[in-house]
Amino acid sequence: MTAEQHAAGAVSHQEVDWQAIDWRTAHKNVSRLQTRIVKATQEGRWGKVKALQHLLTHSFSGKAIAVKRVTENQGKNTPGVDKVAWDSPRKKAAAIYSLRRRGYHPQPLRRIYIPKSNGRKRPLGIPTMRDRAMQALYLLALDPIAETLADPNSYGFRRERSTADAVEQCFTLLATKNKPQWILEGDIKACFDRISHDWLLAHIPMDKGILRKWLKAGYIEKNVLRPTEEGTPQGGICSPVLANMTLDGLERRLREKYPKRPGHGSKGMVNLVRYADDFLVTSNSKETLENEVKPLIEQFMQERGLELSREKTVITHIEAGFDFLGQNVRKYKGKLLIKPSKKNVTAFLTKIREIIHENKQAAAGYLILQLNPVIRGWANYHRHVVSKDTFTDVDHAIFEALWHWARRRHPNKGKKWIKEKYFLPLEGRKWVFSGRVRGKDGDIRTIQLLRAVDMPIVRHTKIQSAANPYDPEWETYFEQRLDLKMAADLKKKRKLFYLWKEQNGLCPVCDQRITKLTGWHSHHIMWRVYGGDDRTENRVLLHPNCHRQVHSRKDLAVVKPRPARGVRKA
Repeated sequence: MTAEQHAAGAVSHQEVDWQAIDWRTAHKNVSRLQTRIVKATQEGRWGKVKALQHLLTHSFSGKAIAVKRVTENQGKNTPGVDKVAWDSPRKKAAAIYSLRRRGYHPQPLRRIYIPKSNGRKRPLGIPTMRDRAMQALYLLALDPIAETLADPNSYGFRRERSTADAVEQCFTLLATKNKPQWILEGDIKACFDRISHDWLLAHIPMDKGILRKWLKAGYIEKNVLRPTEEGTPQGGICSPVLANMTLDGLERRLREKYPKRPGHGSKGMVNLVRYADDFLVTSNSKETLENEVKPLIEQFMQERGLELSREKTVITHIEAGFDFLGQNVRKYKGKLLIKPSKKNVTAFLTKIREIIHENKQAAAGYLILQLNPVIRGWANYHRHVVSKDTFTDVDHAIFEALWHWARRRHPNKGKKWIKEKYFLPLEGRKWVFSGRVRGKDGDIRTIQLLRAVDMPIVRHTKIQSAANPYDPEWETYFEQRLDLKMAADLKKKRKLFYLWKEQNGLCPVCDQRITKLTGWHSHHIMWRVYGGDDRTENRVLLHPNCHRQVHSRKDLAVVKPRPARGVRKA
């Protein structure tokens, strides 16, 4: 029996070839079940929801996709307490058969600590590969419910939503004169660590036996097994969704007490914006926030075993401003401006200076290779707000750090010599930090340091609050948003964008969307070793895993898709 023949049903005990799995069929089977779960949830048919969840979590397709997820993400080489990693196709195939509910007992988490911005350390629990895959499997059946029931203005750890959506919602709520002017900045004390297990077991719509085992698995720290009586561990694949579902309902409770008033817009209305466990509530009255809203939130949190931090939960006027998700939101003489926060800029420049300090002896080209991704990522994060002046200041600070780096390397050389060696003229600019590196083809090439100020400022279009990526009714809407995102990401890569549009944004092997998150490889239909060329007619974009599958199976041919309507040849 092949993987294709039992893709939708229960897992056979017969061995399967990992490279022979029909991913297109597997994704189609899972998506069909998820769509049915959404419909049943919307209709309130919880018996049907439970039956569909059971079908999905016991299917070959679901288990294969769960293993695929945990063996392709960033933590794929980080083992748990058993020190086991699924790093070969044979291990991945065997892992599919290990995902069985009967007899399943999760192992304790491996506890590590990562530094926080305030100098403290955040606990992180690392599950074993098998436990990660089980969480990924049951998440396939839980996430469609979470998306359907989620608060409209919750943006953290949800598909197709981002911090930019949350910040844009802040602008919508606070920009004009008739908008609320007082803000309650909410901070939950150790949110992930204190969620009530009893509340989760009573309210999360999933297999209670599996959930209880995950919550009570414990963790190992310094070779000592410690129990977990509350909280959901940071580091687990399911943890963000469980935390979101715990906090969902707060916006609905606020709306019940403070309903929208026809003809009044947002004036006098209480509004919530939440990103994971960071949230803010707006109102036109400080007294309303202090005497009514805050007690309501405290009661809501107490029901879930949570507590607001008295020190960090503050009420602020919009003219004083507040920081939210790395941005500073403030009105200047009645005009709302959202800029990168001073704290965020300081942390970024500290990281840049650390990279420069750690590469005192590195060649300029290799230093640039380390700095450019950091600068690009930071500027890309802030490109949707009023950042141009901040970008200019940041570029100047980076220039000073690099000038100090160059002067230190050559204490006996003059400024003119250093300038001519490291800071070359380019496109009308006289001071461009440059270096030379060896490319993959062995050729030496000159590269330049990116400037944050070159990142164009683009207004972000906020996602519609009711949009559900698992609901077929929203498919066209999400396709249009993806087209805009990919057009922006591939704007300077004309040929890649042409290929992406030609394929209608889909990988021809698995028929799933190619996005910035999934990544892509450019595959030559006729391999170059057999005489294939680099023309677009001989190239197609594939997911990295699909690309590996194509090269491991000589019988798997990639067919060039027909160009989508409106696609012009590059």
